[in-house]
Amino acid sequence: MMLSKKMSSFMSSATLWLCAALGAFPAAAAENCAIGVLAKSGDLKAISQWSAHGDYLGTALGKSCAVLPVTFNAVDMTVREKKVDFLLANPAIYVDMHDKYGAEAVATMINSINGKSVHQFGGVIFTRNDSPVQTLADIKGKKFGFVKRTSFGGLHAALHTLKTNGIDPEKDCALYEELGTHEKVVKAVADGIVDAGTVRTDTLERMAADGKIKLEDFRILQPGGDKNFPFVYSTELYPEWPLAALAHVNDTLRQQVKGALLAMKPDSDAAKSGKIAGWKEAVNYAPVRECLKTIGVAAGE
Repeated sequence: MMLSKKMSSFMSSATLWLCAALGAFPAAAAENCAIGVLAKSGDLKAISQWSAHGDYLGTALGKSCAVLPVTFNAVDMTVREKKVDFLLANPAIYVDMHDKYGAEAVATMINSINGKSVHQFGGVIFTRNDSPVQTLADIKGKKFGFVKRTSFGGLHAALHTLKTNGIDPEKDCALYEELGTHEKVVKAVADGIVDAGTVRTDTLERMAADGKIKLEDFRILQPGGDKNFPFVYSTELYPEWPLAALAHVNDTLRQQVKGALLAMKPDSDAAKSGKIAGWKEAVNYAPVRECLKTIGVAAGE
């Protein structure tokens, strides 16, 4: 029986990832292109979401492009030891890799959900709609959940908002708990395990679109007022995830990858699998660095 094109594509990229994970690419090989992707929701989901990008770039470049899922803890080693040529990760990690190893953003992601496209994101701080928590100040003394200490949209953006409002959840809350994934934070709030939590913008809308939650069951704390931004939010808005070239990548390859990404159509397999509308010219990530400085967190920490 013939495999479907989509399944064949997935298996091809998965095989390349397995080779990379097993050390077939001890350092990024000249004849190949290795793309590290932050596996915020696990290796298999990262492969499923981004393998089509590897296929797309491979076709554009005329070489194999392996997609390598990278955990939060393995990013530094992966970049330092040149296990990949490019890295797709959250802005905080990018800033860290830029400052430490000279990584440079070649393009900024354009996110997409329900036909809405944005190149910014932030955090949403929320509670249950029937909760006595009405304001940010009410979080004090309550249980607060977040994704990971290394998550920009899942913690850092909210910490900036909370601390600039005189709230340090690690000190002021009865419980300050890392829950691992955005969906687990939402579920913990829904089930009353924590009184309030924070996730990256678009999480609630995506879960509602999938039928996992109802938006009306939650109250957004300090909702933002930008009517042009299509998702609920509580924090400042920051540039979306960049695809960054590592310092060892030559300018020709950087420009080839940049050109291919900027030419990506919203209806391409790569864009649809990635749940994005495409890519734009890399923007200035200085606001991310300033956010991290304000909250006293080293970039990528």
